[in-house]
Amino acid sequence: MRSRLHWHWLSFLALCLMPLLPAQAGLPETIERIKPSLVVVGIFNKLKSPSFMMRGTGFAVGDGRLIATNAHVVPETTGNDPDQDQLAILGRFGNERRVVPVRLVARDVDHDLALLRFDGPALPTVTLGDADTAREGQAIAFSGFPIGSVLGFSPVTHRGIISSITPISVPGNNASQLKTQSIRSLRSGAFPIFQLDATAYPGNSGGPLFDADSGEVIGIINMVFIKATKESILEKPSGISYAIPVRHLKELIGAAK
Repeated sequence: MRSRLHWHWLSFLALCLMPLLPAQAGLPETIERIKPSLVVVGIFNKLKSPSFMMRGTGFAVGDGRLIATNAHVVPETTGNDPDQDQLAILGRFGNERRVVPVRLVARDVDHDLALLRFDGPALPTVTLGDADTAREGQAIAFSGFPIGSVLGFSPVTHRGIISSITPISVPGNNASQLKTQSIRSLRSGAFPIFQLDATAYPGNSGGPLFDADSGEVIGIINMVFIKATKESILEKPSGISYAIPVRHLKELIGAAK
């Protein structure tokens, strides 16, 4: 009888304390935190139609005026003349979505990463997590603007798991697509990269890969495995994508200061 009363008392105490325990945010709440940090990275030219052409996704880090993306998303050269192509981002600043010019401040071609900086009001930033704690089978999600020039510039989120943490290197000429014939040669002299059981599309490049529960960014989407031709990615996606661990982004941010 005493043990039964003791058990009921412990159950009652646990119920009373439950509201005091921090609740684990779900994916919908996580997405709401990530979305304000997302931007479209592209080229702006007021003399062309359309004036803004998307190249990939980026997200705000550091002081909120620093944008992380892929190196292959950023063209090698852009003009300083207002009538020429200019590197720019399209983001939501308060209640207004507008195009803002940016400049390249750091590029890491080996890990396909770049940092851009803009002037003016800062954007909300993501939280950079610890990629070394990532595990195979971990639930992840990534947000960006897949096929943004067709579907529009509204953030889209996909979810999946880390299917493998495998040595692989980034193709120098075209990191956004990984061809079948090149995958074996890339494994020599490589660094660990996240292979995902999730489908990324053109436009997702440079977007944040984050833990589905905590929302901490653990990687940057940078390429998708193509089974046949580039055109087949939309009709017959492989469901295999890759992301660069965030430790390399942290190093680039540190070096850029």
